[in-house]
Amino acid sequence: MPGHSLIAAAALSLAACSSVASSGDASGGNAVIADGSTFPMQPGQAVTLADRSTLHYERVVNDSRCPPDVQCVWAGDAEVAFTWRSNGGGRDAFSLHTGRGDKSHQVGERTVTLVGLARGAAPDATLRIDAK
Repeated sequence: MPGHSLIAAAALSLAACSSVASSGDASGGNAVIADGSTFPMQPGQAVTLADRSTLHYERVVNDSRCPPDVQCVWAGDAEVAFTWRSNGGGRDAFSLHTGRGDKSHQVGERTVTLVGLARGAAPDATLRIDAK
């Protein structure tokens, strides 16, 4: 009987791998983000939205935010560049801001909102996707 448990566990592992691979194939290998989700992205990363469009985190353009543990007169602002590609091939390059400037941008039938931006040379961005 112990051999049967091992075989069953191996079969379940293979089944799990195949379901992950097939969902990855449908999105071109990107994580698929559901409407209403808040999620992290790293510079250079792309995700697939529910309508099969893609959102790419290009880079931090400028970061003048006040450093941690420093008292500043102004909190500063960071500008983060993104590119969105529709399922039909359209393209929209835009920036979101942590301080002054747009924190949200309309992409097709969805709104992308910059919720937060970590510190560092290549900071993670936390985003939210909402359907109209």
